[in-house]
Amino acid sequence: MPRKPARHHRLLPVQPLTFSPFARSVARVATAYLVKHHMHDAMQQSAGDEFKEKLKNVDRQSVSSEDEEFDGVVQADFAFFDPKPDDFHGVKTLLQSYLNNKQWDLSGFVDLILGQTTVGTVFFSIITALNLGRYKDHKCITELKEFLLNICHEKDKIGNLRSLLGDEAQKVGLLVSQCVVNLPPELLPPLYDALFDEISWATEDEPTEELRNSFRFKFYVVVSKIYKHKNANQKRSSSTDKDEAFVYIKPEDEILHKLSMWSFLFPLQTQQVATHELKNYQLTGIVMAVKAEDISSFRQQLHALINES
Repeated sequence: MPRKPARHHRLLPVQPLTFSPFARSVARVATAYLVKHHMHDAMQQSAGDEFKEKLKNVDRQSVSSEDEEFDGVVQADFAFFDPKPDDFHGVKTLLQSYLNNKQWDLSGFVDLILGQTTVGTVFFSIITALNLGRYKDHKCITELKEFLLNICHEKDKIGNLRSLLGDEAQKVGLLVSQCVVNLPPELLPPLYDALFDEISWATEDEPTEELRNSFRFKFYVVVSKIYKHKNANQKRSSSTDKDEAFVYIKPEDEILHKLSMWSFLFPLQTQQVATHELKNYQLTGIVMAVKAEDISSFRQQLHALINES
């Protein structure tokens, strides 16, 4: 009996989503820029025909939303799908800058994601969790671990990171979530609910004990991007007191950051957004470690955030 919900039907108000009004305004600018800069170019280069057409439609909606404010309601039906081989080029496009500009086995990484059909969802996005121990011998996971160890320069964090990537890797899920940036935020809770429900089901339904155990995560590692205020590490002057220290591109990252056991930032070699709203911010990478026992709280907070927006 299939457990994945096939459809989700809601009234979707279209608006940016973050915790503060200031961050909302900045996130709107960042969203418009990222739609143009990342998705359009990557789509032209490598996306499959079906996925490419979807991204074109999203891109057109994003561009039009820059010119006029829309506070109306869109009624729509959305279907969530299990990963399948036909999604390869679309998923690869979404993950093109997952490890900054590192040359690595991204194709192999996408193959791992699409090969894990019992856990994970594709819908203008990819959301899944990969066991770092189960896939430790794959080139892409080896390169990902090397990347994370090389970018961690905080002495009080490197030991914890080594532990999660090494001795405890069998208990660690790499939480991968990348969406087209104009995805309605109302879809985030059902996407994450589907993922974590599937993980729970996999601990019961997978055909072997080894596979069932591979989904009994104790920790999650998240690699993402945020905007950091250039003076975030300094004492604020009166002119910057009104600014947020961080602006989160993905609203779920703010919740994960607050729940994380530890986290660290790393510099990105990505083109900077040159706008007035973001003139004091720098696009920055972030790595977070979250206890699996805190995922219930994450899901509750994500639902509350969406419902209050």
